Amino acid sequence: MPRLRFDEEGSEVFWSDLPGRFPARVFIHGIGGIGWAAFGHIAGHPSLGGHRSIIVDLPGHGLSDRPTRWGYSLDDHAAVIAGICRHLEVDAIDLIGHSLGGDIAVVVAERNPGLVARLVVAEANLDPLPPSPTGDRFSQRIAAQKEADFVAAGYRQILETVPLWSPTLRLCDARAVHRSAVALVAHVQPTGREILETMTIPRTFIRGELGEELRDAAGLEAAGVGVVTVPQAGHLMMDDDPDAFVGALVTAFA
Repeated sequence: MPRLRFDEEGSEVFWSDLPGRFPARVFIHGIGGIGWAAFGHIAGHPSLGGHRSIIVDLPGHGLSDRPTRWGYSLDDHAAVIAGICRHLEVDAIDLIGHSLGGDIAVVVAERNPGLVARLVVAEANLDPLPPSPTGDRFSQRIAAQKEADFVAAGYRQILETVPLWSPTLRLCDARAVHRSAVALVAHVQPTGREILETMTIPRTFIRGELGEELRDAAGLEAAGVGVVTVPQAGHLMMDDDPDAFVGALVTAFA
């Protein structure tokens, strides 16, 4: 698999690169996920037109290295994605991110003018959230724990009690997952929502009808963001109804 060094310690990020026509499409998975599990069955779908597809394993996830002294902030992750694109000499890309990957995608587009031509975020946070042991989102519950406690016990608890998540989560580093969750709920300034609303590139928010709540969808639409709902799908729309999710992408890229 292709790889690229992303820190001073020589840690490497890995990705899959499917050949095809341009513009290239870059896919970013969510927290505790891996690229191929999230998007391997999506990127090559015939309805998407055979574009070159770059499917990343974020640092600390999947095959990518998991340095202990790295920050795993949204800006850290975004810099890695931008670095991959520079390394591959691709620009004017279609950038697709799910959950944590959606928030990273927004930051990538804002911090790197010209890199992203069309942006799709699926079930992203968009707003800062308080850490909470009873929060609606797993990122809130993870961020409410101290890093040492999550590494020692919280990570294992999720593996044992959330069977739908455990196949990919067990391939991720507990410390990386915790720091990514802390960064996700703390978010960036300006917020992902503010960035998304003020961009001028085509951008779409995809949500599952049964997934996480999207606050102020009308405000996004008024700012020119397309909002597409996948019926009867939860947070993991790509698994619940892959064809419908692909249809939402087709709508976004039309």
